[in-house]
Amino acid sequence: MSGVQFILCGAILGILFPYFLHVAVAKSTDPSEVHALSAIKNSLTDPLNNLADWSNGDPCTSNWTGLVCVSMPNDGYLHVQELQLLKLNLSGTLAPELGLLSHLTILGFMWNKISGSIPREIGNITSLKLLLLNGNQLSGSLPEEIGYLSNLDRLQIDENQISGPIPKSFGNLSRVKHLHMNNNSLSGQIPHELSQLPILFHLLVDNNNLSGYLPSEFAELPSLKILQLDHNNFSGSSIPASYGNISTLLKLSLRNCGLQGSIPDLSKIPHLAYLDLSSNQLNGPLPSYKLSIDMTTINLSHNSLSGSIPTNFSGFPKLQRLSLQNNLLNGSVPSSIWQDITFGGNNTLFLDFENNSLTSIPDAFDPPANVTVLLYGNPVCANTKQPDMVRYCQPQGDKQTSGSSTNSNKNCSPCPTDKTYEYNPLSPIPCLCAVPLGVGYRLKSPGISDFRPYIADFETDLTFLLHLFLYQLHIDRYIWEAGPRLNMYLKFYPDNSSLFNISEILRIRSMLAGWEITLSDTFGPYELLNFTLGSYEIPNTSKSGLSKGAVVGILLGAIAGAGTLSTLVTFLIMRRHSRNQVASKRRSLSKFSVKVDGVKYFTFEEMALATNNFSDSTQVGQGGYGKVYKGILEDGTLVAIKRAEEGSLQGSKEFSTEIELLSRLHHRNLVSLAGYCDEQDEQMLVYEFMPNGTLRDHLSVRSDSQYIVMKIIVESY
Repeated sequence: MSGVQFILCGAILGILFPYFLHVAVAKSTDPSEVHALSAIKNSLTDPLNNLADWSNGDPCTSNWTGLVCVSMPNDGYLHVQELQLLKLNLSGTLAPELGLLSHLTILGFMWNKISGSIPREIGNITSLKLLLLNGNQLSGSLPEEIGYLSNLDRLQIDENQISGPIPKSFGNLSRVKHLHMNNNSLSGQIPHELSQLPILFHLLVDNNNLSGYLPSEFAELPSLKILQLDHNNFSGSSIPASYGNISTLLKLSLRNCGLQGSIPDLSKIPHLAYLDLSSNQLNGPLPSYKLSIDMTTINLSHNSLSGSIPTNFSGFPKLQRLSLQNNLLNGSVPSSIWQDITFGGNNTLFLDFENNSLTSIPDAFDPPANVTVLLYGNPVCANTKQPDMVRYCQPQGDKQTSGSSTNSNKNCSPCPTDKTYEYNPLSPIPCLCAVPLGVGYRLKSPGISDFRPYIADFETDLTFLLHLFLYQLHIDRYIWEAGPRLNMYLKFYPDNSSLFNISEILRIRSMLAGWEITLSDTFGPYELLNFTLGSYEIPNTSKSGLSKGAVVGILLGAIAGAGTLSTLVTFLIMRRHSRNQVASKRRSLSKFSVKVDGVKYFTFEEMALATNNFSDSTQVGQGGYGKVYKGILEDGTLVAIKRAEEGSLQGSKEFSTEIELLSRLHHRNLVSLAGYCDEQDEQMLVYEFMPNGTLRDHLSVRSDSQYIVMKIIVESY
């Protein structure tokens, strides 16, 4: 190596070394966690072989599916920080050895077919922040030990078959913000200990078999935004008057709970937007106090409420739905409810007064076109003096809206059929074909009844949080489901290009699946249903040690980059001396009898066969040295073949030196040299194939300061 090369390498390492001096070198996964992962796989059934790589090498250094690892200070091992296996058609059970993953922060098995009970050993993972088990077939009772997870932020066990009571120990979850336990078979009394949770935002326990009374102590929850207890059996219980003191409440939903008594005073809740007390046994008059002007939905239908409809049920500028059907209401049909609403575009108002005892209608009753009034089943419909009564008195069901859109462009030629290309209808570049990232997305407890007026707000909110441009998001379709919940299919498009790079896919997935974003309160909590690229489900790609603190790999990558920079200098020097001699045929490297253990010699014929004679369809990259091809060797091994162009050819001695250098570099974050070819005026280096992208891809998601330093290395490749 020349003096110039030593100076360049030293300069780069001098820049990088202070960033990494404090980091201990971690070489492999903690053995106890390796044992745990083996037990976890053995307890699962994997019919689609999605966890095939769980049998290869070290979990963290071999990038096992669904794992994210971290290097801890003063510890010689890598530890599993995230285990996320979303929608992989897994069945079987959850192994107790999950409790051995002591550094885990995210544990996710969403949308599989896993049965059995939740292991109590999960309560040993004190670092756990997200426990995501929704959408499986889990049964049995909830372990008390979950209440010991002092760092837990989110518990999602909804849409399972879990039975038994809610443990009182859940009152110890001092950092929990989201308890989603809906759509199970939970029974018994809701423990009043939950009122001790200081930052609980969302309590969703609808569609269970809970009974007893509604805890009045919930009024002590200082941060509660959504209380959703629909479809339980609190027969004989009333709505505690103290609920009117939950000043942070945005949504109160107690539909079909067997509740009795009158509606309490809710006028002190300043931003209550959604009130659903339907299908109970409530009686007495409608509230005479003024509700929050933020109301979008009031559903008091299917009760035994009596009296007239008071004037205070007007003056709601955001109101979308007022449902009072199937009560004992009398008097006149109100005509002032819509007076403070500005109608335009998709703003609508749905007023359902069916099956009451309303007897009259104002003479000047003329609702705007965007207002639907239903009066079927009231005596007023017998009033033949009103010529337009027939349009109000026809029986109509409760119609939930849905929507869809198309991104076709008749002025553009068809997109290529491979990789499911399609047009981005919002792209500033006309007729740009791209492969979209598809996301199944569901709002679990929205604070609205009609999505159409809020579509633009949703798109702006989500793209801002994901650091995307507005034209990169397209809502392909949406539909209201029972709950009500809003199911939608989103398409994200690359920024004015045809394909996402792997780092951008991983970034978006990580933010959505790790709940690193918080939507506006209008839309409430969401859940991720699936994640596809075009029409193909994206596997749970590991980010391995390059993410979240495991910077040791970058250090060694930097050292390798310095070595590569040195090699580049050699290339430049050799090109200068041999530019007029590149056409002459050189001797084969094999004549020098280079002996490097573990490095295989390939013939030109083998390389041509592996790449379909260096077909353009196998090319995966190109640099100053030459082109890189994806190849499949005779034994099925995937490799990356770096083929030098004529102007980059080295002398045999220099090529031999480079092979010797590369063969000595071994680290989990460096691609291994698998072999070489020096035949028929060709020089090729054969590396292990990197399915997760390049170093540049990974560096592009790191901080600016790291990127500036590392860009020096990237540009030297």
